[in-house]
Amino acid sequence: MGKKAEIKRLRKKLKKLKRAVKRAGGGKTPPTSPLAPAAFPDLPKIDGAEFAAVNSGVKYVGRPDVMLARLAPGTAIAGVFTRSATRAEPVLDCQAKLGAEPQGGAAILVNAGNANAFTGGHGIEAVRALTGAVAEKLSIGVNRVFSASTGVIGEPLPHEKIGAKLDDLVAGLAPGRIRDAAEAIRTTDTFAKGARAELRVNGKRVRIAGIAKGSGMIAPDMATMLVFIFTDAQIAQPALQDMVTSLADRSFNRITVDSDTSTSDTLLVAATGKSGVSVDDNADFRDALGAVMLDLAQQVVRDGEGATKFVTVRVTGAADDPDARTHAFAIANSPLVKTALAGEDPNWGRVVMAIGKSGARADRDRLTIRFGDIVVAENGWVSPQYREEDAARYMKHDEITIAVDLALGNGAATVWTCDLTHGYITINADYRS
Repeated sequence: MGKKAEIKRLRKKLKKLKRAVKRAGGGKTPPTSPLAPAAFPDLPKIDGAEFAAVNSGVKYVGRPDVMLARLAPGTAIAGVFTRSATRAEPVLDCQAKLGAEPQGGAAILVNAGNANAFTGGHGIEAVRALTGAVAEKLSIGVNRVFSASTGVIGEPLPHEKIGAKLDDLVAGLAPGRIRDAAEAIRTTDTFAKGARAELRVNGKRVRIAGIAKGSGMIAPDMATMLVFIFTDAQIAQPALQDMVTSLADRSFNRITVDSDTSTSDTLLVAATGKSGVSVDDNADFRDALGAVMLDLAQQVVRDGEGATKFVTVRVTGAADDPDARTHAFAIANSPLVKTALAGEDPNWGRVVMAIGKSGARADRDRLTIRFGDIVVAENGWVSPQYREEDAARYMKHDEITIAVDLALGNGAATVWTCDLTHGYITINADYRS
């Protein structure tokens, strides 16, 4: 073999090795999103909830990739899931188990790196094997074991690797390890996500702690996104389910990174009841849980793949709320709007375009568009007071608000999104290679 051929062969081999390292999660750690919170919050311990995390080797090395939560007998569990027609087997299994009266203990098992989606009978086998094994080791009913998976679609989950680590997970269970659980469910996330709330109900303290993962494939329709929230409040499962469904519509159903809905999106809320405080009809608890859910939802947007801008899209004056929501998502999901944001270009014409294409009612000559406090357009044309340099300066901010008033009615909606940069392309072009 000639020298040039040998060099070519070695370069090709090195390239393959680099790809293998990346697949294993051992490549260069991506920089933390510039929009990330300053630090992971100090989450309260939830009486009746214990956590553990280990590395199973499903995909990643040198970091935890599977977590287990053990929940006290009587824990009520509610959930909201993706509406994708190609839902993953763990999602279908969770949906089938919700709604039963909480009897005995419960558990949640989550892995990162493999979505266990679009894997045919193998997916069913993997869920049954893992939930059955957890049920046996924790001496609980299999119908009280919930699972979730996130990562690559279409590759069989090597569930034997996770099963081999269950003894370590059970041995490591402790109330203070929720941060470890948050780290274990990450895929392309650049930071672990957590949120908390504490309140007093009838003079007694109630605690809420939540964790989430999500960075790309984010356009919830219920959001690859997983959310697990724990509270020591006492609440009946039907009341908790109603509350979670309603609050999800105001938080996780109002975010988008790339307009793509995952096969695996799962939100589970577990109420252990250990505080002894009933909150079935308590407005303060509802507000606190809603605040935790909105915080986590917005953290997902702040970690949008390649994101440099956190963007609020606020639509008012629509014919009704559904129309307002349609317009808001048309703006938030527009690649042209999102790339203009990335380039810090105050191109309000792209906002006009997005409104026009949405399909919801609009009148060109009644529109008002604002970037922050700057009136950009009104009465169907650019505002006489508009100065391009002011808008260009505003677009350099990390956090941007686009406000549109349609002057047609009382409909209103707010959604949250991020910009679209080359970083998004880089991450997703290399996701499997």
